Amino acid sequence: MKTLITNIKALLQTEKEEARNKVSGKDMASLPVIENAFLFIEGGLIKDFGSMQDFASGPLATLAGNPEVEKIDAEGRMVMPAFCDSHTHIVYAGSREIEYIDKIRGLSYEEIAKKGGGILNSAKRLQEASEEELIEQAMGRLEEIKMLGTGAVEIKSGYGLTTESELKMLRVIKKLKELSPLTIKSTFLGAHAVPAAYKKNQEEYVKLVIEEMIPMVAGEGLADYIDVFCDRGFFTQEETDRILMAGVKHGLQPKLHANELDYSGGIQVGVKYNALSVDHLEFTGEEEIKALKASDTMPTLLPGAAFFLELEFPPARKMIDSGLPVAIASDYNPGSSPSGNMQLIMSLGCIKMKMIPEEVIHAATLNGAYAMGVDEELGSIAPGKKANLIITKPISTYAFLPYAYGSDKVEKVIIEGKIQ
Repeated sequence: MKTLITNIKALLQTEKEEARNKVSGKDMASLPVIENAFLFIEGGLIKDFGSMQDFASGPLATLAGNPEVEKIDAEGRMVMPAFCDSHTHIVYAGSREIEYIDKIRGLSYEEIAKKGGGILNSAKRLQEASEEELIEQAMGRLEEIKMLGTGAVEIKSGYGLTTESELKMLRVIKKLKELSPLTIKSTFLGAHAVPAAYKKNQEEYVKLVIEEMIPMVAGEGLADYIDVFCDRGFFTQEETDRILMAGVKHGLQPKLHANELDYSGGIQVGVKYNALSVDHLEFTGEEEIKALKASDTMPTLLPGAAFFLELEFPPARKMIDSGLPVAIASDYNPGSSPSGNMQLIMSLGCIKMKMIPEEVIHAATLNGAYAMGVDEELGSIAPGKKANLIITKPISTYAFLPYAYGSDKVEKVIIEGKIQ
């Protein structure tokens, strides 16, 4: 299948000569753009692109009259890579709006968890749900985020908290990879919370994760990555170290929930194990920034969770100004960020973390792709990459994307060369 998009007002996040795997520091303030552009897709991949002037005088001009080529006139519209959402919990059973009401009445995240809410509430529901029910619910969420512009998504387990239910979640994610056109990565997060049955013996649950869950997950090839919630009230630095070590021994590269509720040491443990990303990072100081600067780990910020839980937002400005790269992701989940709308996440990045439009576009595309290990095939407009693209509605500038926080700016979504 061949598709030609012409008269593009602005083609964003392009790279023809120098392939980048991420964008850091002051470079995040500069966005490669071709105005009045074309883009040619063949076999689901980006084949060529450039200015309309180059198109008119080049060998591809004959495509305009080829009846076998699908043509899209994008006059007044922008084209950019589809979002890469590198942190979600999309597989879950039912919503948790009752806890939302508790939060409105003043209960904290930790107080709700002590009442049997939070992650343990989702775990109970998931344990009772069938794989078929979970697949049906998750497919609806994937369809929703796809039409809002997401082309790649990482999905974590962690609402099972028993060996059987964690494996069930990961098998559901494996099935979603087959059913959905989106690029999906799976992450084993057995150490998401301590089940009620182990509250007085957390060490036994850590042993269960290490000695039973990880070998079975790896043995069935159910996960791309391993994750731990290293934070106050969840898993300690020492426990996280042991769990990640076991995961690495079984071929699972680490990602990490870290420093959402306090200075937990999680960032440093993630860097020690060459984590692909460390996520949340509301509590990030000079020592954490120093550790990240000496690593290849992507700091991934989840402003939707900070917004919903009314937490202090991660210090994105400080991190970027220090020379770090930053990715942003939705953290789509039923308890602390019940939205997978990456357009809204970009707006929160600008409004609440003082990132500029160029920075949030980098953070939601190429840096997000890096944070989920797909930067070689997604995240930018480059020859040979998958044609996962957004065609916007007619907009004035790309700054309008995060500016109009309540509007859907996506007109068409293309996944692997196919209009959705």
